[in-house]
Amino acid sequence: MSTTRSVGILATRSVRTIQRLPSAFFPALAMPIFNMVVFAGTFFAVTKIPNFPTDRSINWYMPLGIMMGSAFGGVGLGFTTIRDIQTGFYDRLRMAPTSRISLILGPLVGTLVRIALMTTLVIVIGIALGVRFTGGVLGVLCLYVSALGIATMGAGWGLGLAFKFKDMRGAAIMQLSIFLVMFLSSAQVPLDVMSGWLHAVARVNPATNILRLARVGLVNEANADHLSWNSVWGGVVAIVVMCALSLVFALRNLRKLSN
Repeated sequence: MSTTRSVGILATRSVRTIQRLPSAFFPALAMPIFNMVVFAGTFFAVTKIPNFPTDRSINWYMPLGIMMGSAFGGVGLGFTTIRDIQTGFYDRLRMAPTSRISLILGPLVGTLVRIALMTTLVIVIGIALGVRFTGGVLGVLCLYVSALGIATMGAGWGLGLAFKFKDMRGAAIMQLSIFLVMFLSSAQVPLDVMSGWLHAVARVNPATNILRLARVGLVNEANADHLSWNSVWGGVVAIVVMCALSLVFALRNLRKLSN
């Protein structure tokens, strides 16, 4: 069986879980909406900080909600894989006459389809609640790139841990690592407002650059006719590098699982 056909079949299986197990998809959809509403409402006064990049708190926190939902949607692939390993179904997949990389790319493609759907729905709800894109279509594209990028990182990380531990020990690490990476970044406030050790950690945290990319179409500095490359290149580089590292991690552990 060709790799392309295998990827398509596995991706279709992943997408069909929305219909077969809606109880697993809708909580994942509710999470970014809940985060967006709660953070924007609780910290609505954050926009009063001098030189805050937007006068709408929901503009600042909607990308955070989407990034959190995308990250957990990505590592959720690790949960599914652990279940398949424990039930023995994954052994059947590994015996299929196809390349090992299709076992990673197929579920990943299906996950990205779900993340794109989730991002679209959250954006629609966000606009209804007052979100205003100041960067036009390109700003929306940056938000989608960020969401799909962080979902890919989460998927690679989740799959790698699933192949390594083969049980729910890996699930705890998946969840904890997402919280640490996201909240030790510019998730709550801009980098220049932070101080002390949190500023030092957030400054080198790749999630800070990815969040900047996600927000570039929602802040005042994006009012120019075009988005500045200086505003987006850090996020693009972070996505490319972290996606490559996480997928290599997943592939290496898959090969060890097969040995």
